[in-house]
Amino acid sequence: MLKMLKQIMLDGAEIQLARLSKMGDSLEKINKLIDWEIFRSPIVNRIRKADYSLGGRPALDEILMFKTTLLKDWNNLSDENTEYMINDRLTFQRFLGMELGEKAPDEKTIWLFKEQLGKEGMRELFEIFNAKLAELGLVKREGSIVDASFVDVPKQRNTREENAQIKKGEIPEEWKSPENVNKLEQKDVDARWTKKGNELHYGYKDHVNVDNKSKIIVDFTVTSANVHDVNEFEGLIDINDKEAWLDSAYASEEHVARIMEKYPDIILHICEKGKRNAPLTEEQKESNKVKSKIRARVEHVFGYMTRFMGGIFIRTIGKDRAEREICGMNLAYNIKRAVFLGGTKPIPT
Repeated sequence: MLKMLKQIMLDGAEIQLARLSKMGDSLEKINKLIDWEIFRSPIVNRIRKADYSLGGRPALDEILMFKTTLLKDWNNLSDENTEYMINDRLTFQRFLGMELGEKAPDEKTIWLFKEQLGKEGMRELFEIFNAKLAELGLVKREGSIVDASFVDVPKQRNTREENAQIKKGEIPEEWKSPENVNKLEQKDVDARWTKKGNELHYGYKDHVNVDNKSKIIVDFTVTSANVHDVNEFEGLIDINDKEAWLDSAYASEEHVARIMEKYPDIILHICEKGKRNAPLTEEQKESNKVKSKIRARVEHVFGYMTRFMGGIFIRTIGKDRAEREICGMNLAYNIKRAVFLGGTKPIPT
């Protein structure tokens, strides 16, 4: 019995995309509401050479490449997997403005784009976008929550002696030899081990200042994982902060005094911690409950990154690249959050 041949659908991709739109393609909504051109000029200034007269492969569109990094961050993909997923998913291709069959950026091109943009370039894009959100009134800085999250990186297989030297800020002599130059490039001498509760973490920390009302990340710093949160407190508070909510880890009298001296009008809400001979009173416990309820909003930020952005994990080596990747992750989160807050309102208008 002869098999019946299926009818070839010449417009199959359009039909499939229409179905995806009807089902609710979030990338399509983001594309319609974000004016990507606000990012073009600063990207061009960072990555483009002054003279292309010597030829070479035509450069891919700057916005296409930036949006590729967002797809990476929204799904916590490696460069290799990003290339594969763009080729595999129609929604990714539509988000990037690609035609069916058009060649996607390969993993090396994605890596090079990020290297050229650097941590300074990514930070500039972060600040440009946040400035637009402030202009639209989506971020008012009426209250801030300061907290931190661990950002894990691939674990290093070093000897105990090597780890001891790295902890001191030294590079093992063996790694400096000419024959080990490739080995050194694969070693992260900036990441650190730390323990919180029963959990071990190796990598860095994303210290954030989150706008209480909008849950937008307004500022951040990056340190190795072993740096105490209170050390970054001062760098995250500025003159725009009217009130700030912090947990007991930030209750250093020395740091609080410096903040109050610098910003005397700020109101600090710090959860109190009981001591061996001075347990918390019922009034203090109740006050902590109120503060913790507000502080919980920052956990929504990290929770979203963990559940819906593939986890708080990066694959780079070294603090400079970690800062770039963490900045990109924070910006990617802010873009999705801003679209949610803005509803059908374009950003910027």
